[in-house]
Amino acid sequence: MQFTAKQISDFLSGTLEGDENVTVSELSKIEDGKKGTLCFLSNRKYENYIYTTQASVVIVGNDFVPSQPVSCTLVRVKDPYSAFSVLLEKYNEALNYAAEQTGIEQPSFVHPSAKIGKNVFIGAFSYISANVEIGDHSKISQQVFIGPDSRVGEKCTLSPGVKLYNRSVIGNRVVIHSNTVIGSDGFGFAPQADGTYAKIPQIGNVVIEDDVEIGANTAIDRATMGSTFIRKGVKLDNLIQIAHNVELGENSVVAAQSGISGSTKVGDRAVIGGQVGIAGHLTLAKGTQIGAQAGINFNTIEENKQWHGTPAQPLRDWMRASVLFKQLPGIVKRVSVLESELKDIANQKEFSTTPKQ
Repeated sequence: MQFTAKQISDFLSGTLEGDENVTVSELSKIEDGKKGTLCFLSNRKYENYIYTTQASVVIVGNDFVPSQPVSCTLVRVKDPYSAFSVLLEKYNEALNYAAEQTGIEQPSFVHPSAKIGKNVFIGAFSYISANVEIGDHSKISQQVFIGPDSRVGEKCTLSPGVKLYNRSVIGNRVVIHSNTVIGSDGFGFAPQADGTYAKIPQIGNVVIEDDVEIGANTAIDRATMGSTFIRKGVKLDNLIQIAHNVELGENSVVAAQSGISGSTKVGDRAVIGGQVGIAGHLTLAKGTQIGAQAGINFNTIEENKQWHGTPAQPLRDWMRASVLFKQLPGIVKRVSVLESELKDIANQKEFSTTPKQ
């Protein structure tokens, strides 16, 4: 696939500087750019690469003023990062379209009661259970299991090894990466008088709404009763644990190795960093932002507030505490010196008040 600089500029409603007929066929990072590639400059710390890159076309901001001559063609836009993201999406769609497969690979099993939409692909060694519905243009990769009475919407992609337990509901344009498990039992056990634990049956399900993307090796547990909800537009990283009856608000993002305990409700547009731990039965306000490795064990009420540390505290308080924490070794040393000096003073005082024999 080849595009001219002019075609790219027109598509992005940008302003062109340089050879409008130069062509590109690949995308690249600016530091790795070579002839025939397209890249972008958004972060000014990478500006030095624009003067040495061999890329044919570079997307830059309208406010970019080069301090040296550039050999590439420039496409000026309001937001180069967003513009390049649009091109990445279109490029990815084109690649997927070119490699689009339909039909059912063998060996695989599709229950006679399953309803399969148009232009669906089901990879080899997959198992589609009774009463499953799969929407048009969805791709079910190899070794995927879809449990009874589950629904998968249109234009979904389930990567190899994905497991959907029974009655899972997947919306449209959902992407689930390899080895993720949707609908496994929630962690519910009742302590008994003899010190053992009795399992509490988990009879609910998981509902994943439209335009959600879930990374590899993530687990989302079914509800004890009712549903665990992953709302529209949520983006989950790899290696995340979402417990039973959690509700994760629209357009929230969660980074790797974070865990949300049971029955916690996270408001829309939350941003949760890596290795964050959130206790159960909490409510987090809309727009809550939690820094990496923070621990949340309380409700948050104020919207769009940043929290850091364990136990978490407001960002400004955490920054002050961090400064003090770094000073602790010096403070300890000074206290030790003061204690020694006080001890010397006390000894001198005792010596001066002792009666002479």
